[in-house]
Amino acid sequence: MQLKLLLPEIFSEGQIDFDKFKQLFADNISTDPDRYHLNWAGKSQAYQQLQIPTHKTLTPCVEESVNFEQTQNIFIEGENLDVLKALQKSYFNSVKMIYIDPPYNTGNDFVYNDNFAQSQADYQTQTGEIGEDGLLKKAFRKNSKENGHYHSNWLNMMLPRLHLARNLLKDDGVIFISIDDNEQAQLKLLCDEVFGEENFVSSLVWALGTGTQAGHFVRAHETVLVYFKDKKLVPNFSGGEGIIEHSALKKISAKNPASEFSFPKGTRWDAPDDFELTGTWGNSEKTTLIKGRMLCKDKKLVEDVVLSAGWAQKGQMKSYFSGQETIDSKGQKVLSFYFNKSGVLRYEKERRVVNPATLLQGIASTKNGSDEINELFSEKIFDYPKPTKLLKFFVTLATDKNDLILDFFSGSGSIADAIMQLNAENEDSHRCFISVQLPEDLTETIKTVSADGKKTLENAIQFLEKIGKPALISEITKERIRRAGSQILQKNDENRPLDIGFKVFKLTDSHFKQWQSPTEENLAEQLDMFIDNVKDGAEPHAMLYEILLRLGLKLTAKVQWENSVFWIEDEKSQHYAILLERIDEALLAGVIAQQPLKVVALDRLFAGNDALKKNAELQMKDAAVAFFVI
Repeated sequence: MQLKLLLPEIFSEGQIDFDKFKQLFADNISTDPDRYHLNWAGKSQAYQQLQIPTHKTLTPCVEESVNFEQTQNIFIEGENLDVLKALQKSYFNSVKMIYIDPPYNTGNDFVYNDNFAQSQADYQTQTGEIGEDGLLKKAFRKNSKENGHYHSNWLNMMLPRLHLARNLLKDDGVIFISIDDNEQAQLKLLCDEVFGEENFVSSLVWALGTGTQAGHFVRAHETVLVYFKDKKLVPNFSGGEGIIEHSALKKISAKNPASEFSFPKGTRWDAPDDFELTGTWGNSEKTTLIKGRMLCKDKKLVEDVVLSAGWAQKGQMKSYFSGQETIDSKGQKVLSFYFNKSGVLRYEKERRVVNPATLLQGIASTKNGSDEINELFSEKIFDYPKPTKLLKFFVTLATDKNDLILDFFSGSGSIADAIMQLNAENEDSHRCFISVQLPEDLTETIKTVSADGKKTLENAIQFLEKIGKPALISEITKERIRRAGSQILQKNDENRPLDIGFKVFKLTDSHFKQWQSPTEENLAEQLDMFIDNVKDGAEPHAMLYEILLRLGLKLTAKVQWENSVFWIEDEKSQHYAILLERIDEALLAGVIAQQPLKVVALDRLFAGNDALKKNAELQMKDAAVAFFVI
C-alpha cells in the first residue's frame, strides 16, 4: 500500500489509526459542518460501494467476436460498475481517454440500480430486474422528477463509476462526459470532487445542429465536461494533425518596432516568374526592401535580400534559416518560412498543439449521428446516437496513435466506429477501444418510453428478431460495430490491414467457488467444497481469462495453447504458463525449461499428490519462477 510507505506512523496493526491521522494533519482537517462541499442522500453508501470487491469476472465469447485472436479491441457486455471493478488490476493507469454519454436523468429515462445491502442477484430477482431465465429485464429503474431523491439517485449511480474510471486513466489521461442541463450542474461538482477542481479543463458547448422545444427555450446544445487526471502533466492538447499556416508579420508599433532580416537566395516565394517588388508593400503589416533585388524565378528568390518589417517570430526565423531544426514554444516543428505571391512572409508548422474553441459548432450534428446508424441498418433502431465526427474530434485532440480509449456507457457503439474510422483514415493510427454496454432487455424498456421512442424500439426488436439475436441493447451495439467494420473494409482502397475486429467478453459469475464466512454448522461443508474450488462446468478458456485478470494481465495478451499449457505473452514480452488440464513431472520440467515469469496451476490437478506439489514448488523456486496454485 502506497499510503503505508509514505505515512507509516498513521498505521496500527495493519490498519489506519484515524486518531493518529488527525494528530498528524490537525492543521489541515476541517471539522466545520458549514464548509463548502457537495452532499446528498446516499453518498456515504455510494463510497462504500467502491470498497466492495466484485466476485464477477469477464468470460470470453469467441463466437460473437470478430477476429478474436488478432484484434486489440474489446467489447464487454455487462453492468458497468462490476465491469470497471473487474478491470481495475489489469488496466490500472492504462487508458489515455475515456468518453462517456451516461443517462441524462431527464425524468423519463432510468438510473443504474446499484444495491448497497443485498447481493446483486438477490436484489435483481426480488425487484424483477432478472427473470426466471436469468436475463436482465430492466437495466435501470425510472427516476421520476417527483422522486424526492431525484438528483441523489443519479449521483449515487455516477460516483463509484467515475472513481473507478479515474483509476484506469493514465496520469496524463483525459475524460470527456456528455451531459445536458438536467444534471450538468451536479456533474460538474461531482467531477470536481472525483478528479479535483484543479484538473477541470473546460465545459464545452456542442451545438446540436437542430433544436427541440424545452420549456422557455429551444434546446440546441449539449455540454461536454472535460477533466484531466493530472492537468499539470498536460499543458496543452497534443493531438492535432496537419499543417498550420499563418502570417509571420505583426503591425509595426512601439511595442513591435521594425527590424532588418537577411533572407538567402533560394528562399521559397509563391509568385510567378519575373515578378518583382520594390520599395514598401503590404497593408497594415508593411515590408520594406533595404538591400538586394526582390525578384522571383522558379518559385524562389533570385538573390539575397535584406528586408525590414515587424517580424512576429524573428528568433525562429534565425534558427530556421541557419539550418537548425526549429521547434516553437508549443512544441510545434517549423516546416518553412516562405513568401506568398504578394511578398508577405508566412510560416508553416506541424500542428502538434491545438487550442480548440469551447463552442463546438459545425463539427457534427445529431442528424449526422442518426444518418450514420440508419445507413448501417437501413432503418431507425437507435435514438440520438453521437456522430462519429464529433467523437473523432475528441479522440484526435486527446490521444496519440497507439492509445487506448474506454467508453463504459457504449450505447450504439459510436466510439468504437469512430476509432476504427480514424485508424482507416490515418496509416500511423493504431488506436484501440474498450466498449462496455449493459444487456438491457428492450421488451421491458419499451413499456416505459414515449410514443416516438416506442417506434424506434419496435424497429430494434424486429431487427434483432430477424437476425436471430435476443432483444438486448448490447446486441445492437455489437452488430453496429460489426457492420461499421465491414463498411470500413469496403472503403479501404489501399488494401492495407486494418483492425476492425473486437473480442467479446460477458460479465459472469466467477468460475471459482467463493469462500463465505463460515459458521460452526457449515464449516465442514465449506471445507469439503473447497477440496475442488472450480465450479462445475467451468471451461478452461473461461478460467484462463479470469486468471489473466487476477494476474493483472490485459485481455488482449497473446495466448498460445501448446502441450496442455496456455502460454501467455504480455505487452512487455514477459511469459506466463497457465496449467488447467493436467500436470506431471515431465510437463513441469518442460514448463520450467521455458523460464516463464510466473506459473499458475489448478490445485485439483495434483489430485491430492502432496509430494508432486511440493516438488513443483521447490523446482520453481530453484529456477526463480513464481509459482501459484489456485
